[in-house]
Amino acid sequence: MNGRPQTPLRLALPKGRMQSGVVELLEDAGIRILATARGYRPRLSLPGCEVKILKPQNIVEMLHLGSRDVGLTGADWVAELDGEAVELLDTGLDPVRIVAAAPTALLEGGELPRRRLIVASEYERLAQRWIEQRGLDARLVRSYGATEVFPPEDADVIVDNTATGSTLEANDLEVVDEIMVSSTRLYGCRRALADPDRKRRIEDLRLLLSSVLEARRRVMVEVNAPADRLEEIVALLPCMREVTVSPLYGDSGFAVKAAVPRERLPEVIPAVKSAGGSDVVVTRAGQIVP
Repeated sequence: MNGRPQTPLRLALPKGRMQSGVVELLEDAGIRILATARGYRPRLSLPGCEVKILKPQNIVEMLHLGSRDVGLTGADWVAELDGEAVELLDTGLDPVRIVAAAPTALLEGGELPRRRLIVASEYERLAQRWIEQRGLDARLVRSYGATEVFPPEDADVIVDNTATGSTLEANDLEVVDEIMVSSTRLYGCRRALADPDRKRRIEDLRLLLSSVLEARRRVMVEVNAPADRLEEIVALLPCMREVTVSPLYGDSGFAVKAAVPRERLPEVIPAVKSAGGSDVVVTRAGQIVP
C-alpha cells in the first residue's frame, strides 16, 4: 500500500421515472441513499463511492466523456446517443418499447400511406434511422415531451416509448413498428473499466445488484423428505446448481432446500406433496449470489 487515498468511484443515478426503482434496488442490496442539502448529490452508505443524480440522457453523455465511472440509465438513451458505454447488467426495471405509431384513421390496411410524412420524436437518431430503414419519404420534427399529442394536426407518425400502450390508445394511435425494447441497465465507462481498481469496484457493485435481482426471481423452498422418497423429491426441485440436503433428527428423513424460480411454485409444491414431502416452507431471499 502506498498510503494514497482511494479515488472515489463516481456513480450516476437517474432522475425521473427510473429513480424509484433504482433506489429500491440499491436499498435491497444494502446500499442506503442518504439525503443531503445538495439534493442532486446524496451520499451512499457504500464506502469509496460518490453519487450524482442526473437525467438519463446526461448519464450516457457523462459515461462517454469519462466524468462518471458507472451509472444506471435506459438502454433507449444509450442507443439514441450512440454512447460508448459498456452494458454490465440489465436490471429489467422500467421496461418500455420504442415504437412508431400513427393515428388509426391515417393507416391504409394497417400500413402507413405512401406519401410524404411528418414524424415527431424525442429520439432523433433512432427515428431517423427507422425512417431510412423503412425507406419513407418523411421529415423529422424534434419533440420535447408529450410526443403523443402531435398527431394528427402536427405530425403523421410518432416514435416514442410506451410501457403499457394506454397513452397511445388514449390518443387513438396504433403501433405500426417496434424499434427496440429498453429497460434500466447498469453501464460502465470504458476508461474506468480499463483501470483494475475501478473495474473491481464496479464489478462488486454489479454483483450486489445482480444478487438482489436473482433473489427477486427465486424463493427458498424447504421440504422434509422421507429417506425412500429423497431422490424423487430432489428431482422435482428446480435449483441453481444442487439442492441442499441435511439429515433430520432421529434419522427420520431429510430436510431438502433449494432456490426455486418463483413462477414454478404452482407446479412444484403440489408435485412435492404428492411425492411424499411434508412441512413445506416457502421464504423470500434478500440476495442470492451464485
